Amino acid sequence: MTAGRPPGGPAVPCRGVPRPGPGGTDRRTGPVRAASDVTRGDTLTAGPRTSAPSARPRPARPARSSTARRTAAAGLALAAALGTVAAATGPAQAAPADPASAAEAFGGGPATAGVPRDLLRFHQQRLDWRSCVQGPADQVGAELEKAGAACADVTVPLDYRDPRGRTITVAVSRIRATSARDRIGSLLLNDGGPGGATLGAPPRVRDALKGNAGRWDIIGMDPRFVGRSTPVDCGWPVGTSLSSAGTNRAGFERQIAHHKDLAAKCRANAGDLLPHAGTRNTARDMDVVRGALGERRISYLGVSYGTYLGTVYTQMFPGRYDRMVLDGALDPRTYGPALLPSMLPENEAAYAAWAAWVARRHDTYGLGRTAEEVTAGILRTVGTAAERPLVVGSGDLAVELDDTRVPLLLFMGLAGDSDEERAALADQMSTVARVAAGEQVTPSEGTTAVLRFAFSGDASPVGSSNQAIMCADGTTSRDPEDYWRRVERSRAGHPLFGPLLNNINPCAFWDAPREARTEVRRDADVMIVAATGDPRTTYRDSTALHRLLPSSRLVTLKGANQHALFGFYGNACVDDAVNRYLAGGRLPASDLTCAKR
Repeated sequence: MTAGRPPGGPAVPCRGVPRPGPGGTDRRTGPVRAASDVTRGDTLTAGPRTSAPSARPRPARPARSSTARRTAAAGLALAAALGTVAAATGPAQAAPADPASAAEAFGGGPATAGVPRDLLRFHQQRLDWRSCVQGPADQVGAELEKAGAACADVTVPLDYRDPRGRTITVAVSRIRATSARDRIGSLLLNDGGPGGATLGAPPRVRDALKGNAGRWDIIGMDPRFVGRSTPVDCGWPVGTSLSSAGTNRAGFERQIAHHKDLAAKCRANAGDLLPHAGTRNTARDMDVVRGALGERRISYLGVSYGTYLGTVYTQMFPGRYDRMVLDGALDPRTYGPALLPSMLPENEAAYAAWAAWVARRHDTYGLGRTAEEVTAGILRTVGTAAERPLVVGSGDLAVELDDTRVPLLLFMGLAGDSDEERAALADQMSTVARVAAGEQVTPSEGTTAVLRFAFSGDASPVGSSNQAIMCADGTTSRDPEDYWRRVERSRAGHPLFGPLLNNINPCAFWDAPREARTEVRRDADVMIVAATGDPRTTYRDSTALHRLLPSSRLVTLKGANQHALFGFYGNACVDDAVNRYLAGGRLPASDLTCAKR
């Protein structure tokens, strides 16, 4: 999920999607050798390795007691499309490993042990590491270069059921370990979304790892169809599909037409890619990256939606991960295109805390001297926006806000409880309120960036990839009246967020997913990190995943309305717990609880 600001690095817009030439050639990456047997994704059979990169020795996983787990880009993307799918039945058991992964589970074999022959060419590919800078305006590349990172493209099958067919590329970055003697392995990152770019994350995570940073190869990865990987861009006029149902039935009818149009644009502009956008394919890509890096097992740090991706990886490739941290976890039973309504209590609580904070600063923001006055003023602004569009900014940077957009702007800013984040939201809402009152206002640079990200086509690739992944991962109601009934039921008690979180979305007009969702049937000894007031991936989700994975450990931060903790929030108790686990490979003997600073 996104924290309500534009992603930490600009997406690389690329309207044209590369097409393969004859014989499985991708025009971005060149030919890939043909292989023999056809395989289906994670249905693995043992096969010989030829010309294997040397496998680095890995420390043994320590024995564990039998009683013994943000970016701005991650938050809005997840909030824009989450959903509900059928429930699993209970906690995972220690299921026997698949035959393909048995060698990995017991530490035997090199990086390609158990990989099907038709996938060996992908796992054995030699990566062409090069500068990450793509031009003078490339800030993400410049930061990576300054940190000593290099970048490469990893070739993967578009369709793992046809690995000899068309290929796409997945962009990765790497900051190498500085201590060969003390090196632990590769730590793969995912900052969430879905659809959040993570190529630029290694410098931030290196800082968070502190004294242990030199022991890791830190790997950023833009998942398939995201950022610098082979892109999906539906050509949307907005950066997110999330919007409110508005204040009346006429507004909801416009929403039906809007979301149907967004789905149609994706089908027209990226219909050949949409069936392959699901998380299970991204997990398969992760395993190719693991093999291409020469790792028997890979460690992983996933934030927000990245926790779901990590959970899926543990179920599909149970012997191929080492240390795994899931920060702000999703319940895999309820992730999908209809999850948003379940976030309502946490977002109401986060809003109440923000309203009280901003009321104490009325002289600065002018939004009201009490929380009640703040709420009344925002509702008046929404009402004004229903009568006439509010034009914020001027010229090419101008954005129109109506009653379906003002609540989203508020929601986007509630993913964190720091003074900096609260002040940014207060500035945005103050600007909109003044426009609604008839004032001529020049919005701040930060407010303009948020408005342009959400309500113009500038971030169409971000919204497009987010929606493609969400709709490939689950289903939702296709009946507009279902949504309208929920909107109306929620409106009286939750006038700001009820019509927003219960609104229709493009998945109502999407083709059915190609694969069933992943059910948690295997236990996994991972570290789960969560704040009790997380308004995006709720604490209830983290505790639910903890129950599904009995060998996991839960690190709880009490009293924080915060999404994403390690390396973002600066809580020493949480950060130290994560770093001890990543350095030593041993989970705490029991769950831990930390206090907000």
